[in-house]
Amino acid sequence: MVTVEPVWIEGVPFTAVSVVLPKTNLLVVTHEKGYIMCGALDVDLLNEKLADRNIVAGRAVGVRSIQDLLEAPLEKVTIGSKAFGWEEGMIGKEAMLRLVREGS
Repeated sequence: MVTVEPVWIEGVPFTAVSVVLPKTNLLVVTHEKGYIMCGALDVDLLNEKLADRNIVAGRAVGVRSIQDLLEAPLEKVTIGSKAFGWEEGMIGKEAMLRLVREGS
């Protein structure tokens, strides 16, 4: 099953996507400028093979729900995300808010 729904962080709308798969779930919170995702995200691939795209993304591991993803520290972030002040250890929802605050 795939679920796409709005999620609000401090009054700012984002899009949450959940994909239920056998024995795991794919979880994403996205915005037009970037996204955070569960441990399935290959940050190294984005940084190395897709470097020319300057993708803004971060990965949190051990999350089981969209709420977990928003509350978890980011274990790894892309080089492109650094322009928005993202860093490892930052909480997911704070990273997402920086897309709006830093990118205005």
